[in-house]
Amino acid sequence: MAASSRAQVLDLYRTMLRESKRFSAYNYRTYAVRRIRDAFRENKNVKDPVEIQTLVNKAKRDLGIIRRQVHIGQLYSTDKLIIENRDMPRT
Repeated sequence: MAASSRAQVLDLYRTMLRESKRFSAYNYRTYAVRRIRDAFRENKNVKDPVEIQTLVNKAKRDLGIIRRQVHIGQLYSTDKLIIENRDMPRT
């Protein structure tokens, strides 16, 4: 993989993780982070430049979807789950 392509993929990976951590719903947030990590790990050994570009384009489309869903989720926010309240003492 060319250095510029590698940098582009890593930047896309970081951006997708950063955006997915903005989900207000805990379940969506953890699912998105897990799916992104799994997808990038699954394709880390791809060497074909055409296939890499196809995967990058798909990831860019997915990033757009994540951004839209985060925005929609912020419009209709819900209460936090118990698992998200870390300030509460454990008994």
